Amino acid sequence: MARTGPKNSARRVLTWLGAIFVVLTAVLAGGVVTGNASWAPKLALDLEGGTQMILAPRVEGSSEINEEQLNQAVAIIRQRVDGSGVAEAEISTQSGRNVVVSLPGTPSKETRDLIQASADMNFRPVITYGDPAAIPAEQRTPEDQLNKPTAEPANASDVNWITPEVQKEFEALDCVNPSPEKRDRSDPAKPLVTCEAATATTPAIKYILGPVEVKGQDISDSTFTQVQGAQGSVTNSWGVNIVFNSDATAKFKAVTERLNQFYAAAQTQGTDDPKSQFAIVLDDKVLSAPRALAVITDGKPQITGNFTQASAKALSDQLRYGALPISFEIQSQEQISATLGGDQLRLGLLAGMIGLLLVVVYSLFQYRALGLVTIASLVVAGVLTYLAIAILGWTENYRLSLAGVAGLIVAIGQTADSFIVYFERIRDELREGRGLVSAVENGWKRAKRTVLASKAVNLLAALVLYFVAVGNVRGFAFTLGLTALADLLVVFMFTHPMLQVLARTKFFGEGHRFSGLSPDRLGAVPLYRGAGRLRTPEEKPAVVRARNTGAAAEAERRMTIAERRLAEKGQLTGTSNGTKEEK
Repeated sequence: MARTGPKNSARRVLTWLGAIFVVLTAVLAGGVVTGNASWAPKLALDLEGGTQMILAPRVEGSSEINEEQLNQAVAIIRQRVDGSGVAEAEISTQSGRNVVVSLPGTPSKETRDLIQASADMNFRPVITYGDPAAIPAEQRTPEDQLNKPTAEPANASDVNWITPEVQKEFEALDCVNPSPEKRDRSDPAKPLVTCEAATATTPAIKYILGPVEVKGQDISDSTFTQVQGAQGSVTNSWGVNIVFNSDATAKFKAVTERLNQFYAAAQTQGTDDPKSQFAIVLDDKVLSAPRALAVITDGKPQITGNFTQASAKALSDQLRYGALPISFEIQSQEQISATLGGDQLRLGLLAGMIGLLLVVVYSLFQYRALGLVTIASLVVAGVLTYLAIAILGWTENYRLSLAGVAGLIVAIGQTADSFIVYFERIRDELREGRGLVSAVENGWKRAKRTVLASKAVNLLAALVLYFVAVGNVRGFAFTLGLTALADLLVVFMFTHPMLQVLARTKFFGEGHRFSGLSPDRLGAVPLYRGAGRLRTPEEKPAVVRARNTGAAAEAERRMTIAERRLAEKGQLTGTSNGTKEEK
């Protein structure tokens, strides 16, 4: 029959921890062998250096760009850079006229072209849509059953735009886990297979869209307001109002006449026809695809739906500025030196080493040999965090910034704090007179609640900071949260199992004076003292007596008036009985 005692359980947990290290190391080694990863973490702009580009906006015609439009252009560039997989990029405006883009390393030609390109917004009719996931290869339509056009397309909504190549692309496209690879900009005269990203309330959608019928440059204005009801009353829902210029008004009227016919026909049958929808496309991604519920003759459509005030404003801004014919010309490009960041990194690492040395000295002074468990736990947590950062740099292009290094340094104290809480709980149990094996188990039951609460607070703070902050501060929050998770893993899978094993060794189990867990040095008095004698209350350690005295004082302070009078009456009765017995 298998043995399931604490010692064997501890060994199994330590074995699982070792397996985790082996798997992480093997994964990283595999990336290094294939040339896709490195043993060293990727460094951010402030530590590695990189490229800084100053971009000057170019506007078609004689129109001037204002600050609000420039800020929207910066937001579009930031989305493009983030979408291309470049991490820790810094994008800002300069003098209210230029845009400064700083990227780690040397940007590729594709990234440069992506940054310089103007925002491409247009309106395309929806031909069909489907499930966002890619269809498995074995379930895709056979070659001889693919859709084959029977005639030339009569309009942009005609299903004859769906050729076998378009259908294959539609079935293979994955909108749930979209590929980070940047595709060439689509041809406005051809159909487009693309996605609408998922939101908090709606899933992702995959579309086949017809050719462009209205360009985004034809939008004169876009606002967001609360939708009015049939009687003119204001409702609680939000909508986006678009105003087209005179040239696009006639085009949009013709388009909505056709789409509204599809909508009306579907309503009579109680179904939905995707061809009644008109997709708003920015950089070949669908922002929204509303239905044509009516014919728009004045060029002023209103988009309604499940909008909040924030989402309505976001779509309005994208419609207003996303269509601007703004492109950027690289005025200057220079390499950024990492000398300043390197100096700061060396100073930060020096501060971290000093802090780590102080933790080691304190642990050895306060806990003697038990402090070696703290040092070993810190080493395990450090290696685990290092492997995680290196793997994330390979798989997610995460880059370690100076703020991230600061988060790692702060985590040293937070990690050591978990061990101190546990060790002190064990010492309290020893002072109560328990043996070391029992003290380890009981101390762990009391300590793990405190450790879990502490790490939950750390994780919550890191999450809030990550989602609220911008720039390098997010790097600090990320490493802070990552080290909190590593700390939990180490405490549960290394520190506690290690103490379970050490408690059964002669050095610690017999309370050697240098073990840090000597009952004599802690002032512990055993409950059973031999020869039928038990420990008296006066023989309890001073710490325990003080704690019990404090608890009694607190209980007395919380007494009600009736309880206090009853206690005083009992004391008087006891005193009276004692006096009578003496007589």
